Order: sequence, then C-alpha cells, then structure tokens
Amino acid sequence: MAKPKFKRLIKESYLRMIKNSVGTKMFRNLFVVDEKGRKMDALRNGDVACAFFISGILKIFSLIDWPHATCDSTVRDMLENGWRRTKKLKPGYVLFWERNKNGRKHLGFYIGNNKAISNSSKKGYPVIHHFTYGKNKNNQPKRKIEGIFTHKDIA
Repeated sequence: MAKPKFKRLIKESYLRMIKNSVGTKMFRNLFVVDEKGRKMDALRNGDVACAFFISGILKIFSLIDWPHATCDSTVRDMLENGWRRTKKLKPGYVLFWERNKNGRKHLGFYIGNNKAISNSSKKGYPVIHHFTYGKNKNNQPKRKIEGIFTHKDIA
C-alpha cells in the first residue's frame, strides 16, 4: 500500500500556532553568560520576552534564521529573510510598536478583528489584546504601530 503524501499548509499551521501560544510559558527564559562569566536569564522570566516569542515561532516555520532576544535583531533577521513592510493588516503579520513610557520596543502578531497576540511583561507569557492597546482620551491609539511586516509564505 502506498504511503499517503501530504502537503504542509504553512500559513494555516503558522496562524494556529500563534493562536495556540496564548498562555504558554515556553518563551519566558533564555539563559546566557555575560562577559564576566555570570549566568543570567536575558528575558528576566518573561519580562522582556516579546522578541524571543515572535522570533521563536518565525524560526519554527523557517521564516527567519535564528530566535532573538531583542526587537531590533528580530526585525533585521526578518528583513534579511524576505519580510517586507506593508500598510495592510492581515492575520499573521508581525507588528512593531513604538517605545512605551518605559522606553521599551515591542513585537507581536496581528490575529484579526483588531486583536493582537504579544508577550505580556506583567504576566510573562503571550496574551490577546487590542492591536493598539485601545484608545487614549483623545481617541488616539494608546500605542502607535511603527511597522507592519509580511512575508510571501503567510500573505
């Protein structure tokens, strides 16, 4: 009997993994050794784990070369691997938000219906939230999106 042949559905699998990631703690730690030989958790138990979360999923689907601990290195790797900026919002696209009041950059996935999934620094794991974190008193986005990124394999 012939073995059945399957075609992998990258986009569908990628989108489902993003949605299934909510609440996972698998991206909250990345241990490194500093220049003085001290071992430390570069992600501070999920406090600064957005880039590792995003890049980890992108790496699983071979959409970048390596998981990263910073937003800038993640975006650089994305651009080197065929990701491009767009103005459209579609599920699976990567969002890059402006710095918050603490000076932190942030990455997440757009999932549709004005929702995004990104790592919560308070909880230390991915959560669903409004894609601009809601509106302020002036009816402006609480957090402006500086970049939206797409890739041909998920467009």
